[in-house]
Amino acid sequence: MNYISTGGAIAATTRRHPAPEWAAIMIRTISPNRASFGRCSACAVRSLSICGALDQTDLAEFERIARHVHLAPGEALFTAGQLAHSVHSLTAGFARLYKLLADGRRQVIGFALPGDFLGTAPSDRYTFSTDAIDSVTACRLPREAFTHFIEQRPHFLLRINEFAARELMLAQEQMLLLGRRTAEEKVASFLIGWRQRLAQIGDERQTIALPMSRQDIADYLGLTIETVSRTLTRFEREKMLIIVTGGVRLLDAERAAAVAAA
Repeated sequence: MNYISTGGAIAATTRRHPAPEWAAIMIRTISPNRASFGRCSACAVRSLSICGALDQTDLAEFERIARHVHLAPGEALFTAGQLAHSVHSLTAGFARLYKLLADGRRQVIGFALPGDFLGTAPSDRYTFSTDAIDSVTACRLPREAFTHFIEQRPHFLLRINEFAARELMLAQEQMLLLGRRTAEEKVASFLIGWRQRLAQIGDERQTIALPMSRQDIADYLGLTIETVSRTLTRFEREKMLIIVTGGVRLLDAERAAAVAAA
């Protein structure tokens, strides 16, 4: 299963309005308790992750085989073509999933949030690359030990299947985004979809945090960075949203949803 890079936050190169408290709120929402980091039972995103199906006994065994890794922005979690020796559960931060095309261009295929499960490849090698957008922490589990863990716990396999179904849904949504849609429809769909994913990790504010760069969004939507910038500026001019540092604040969510659904 594979869930769902370069540059700073989306508004890093723009003017705009400050976002007073939302950035700090976001950190509190998704960051693990550092004092208890390494203890699966105290993980802040346990209920969102594959570990939500484990009891305390299973968690103790899970923690025994897991290794906690910290990534700086831009650091790779794994790379396409690398032997897929491990799987990963993201516990904090945001990650970028991408492939490099034969002509050297990059296709971003998704973005991972806390709670997402990464790195289960259909072959013995990873089929895409994943790196950190901001500071990321993750649980890394050796594939062989993880497979043995699953075999002894059939109920845990059901949880993993739920994540596989969600991955398929996200892949289908991206296929639609890359299809015959206008730039406005693509950008609006991305904002609405990303807002929904943030809500799943407890962030339901009007301001949508966008830790990825405009280039990341462009590479995800099959657009140029200039088109993404112009579209966001047009949405702001039409009072659909306000561009703020690190994201956008929706002023007219209903209209954005209507554009996305067109």
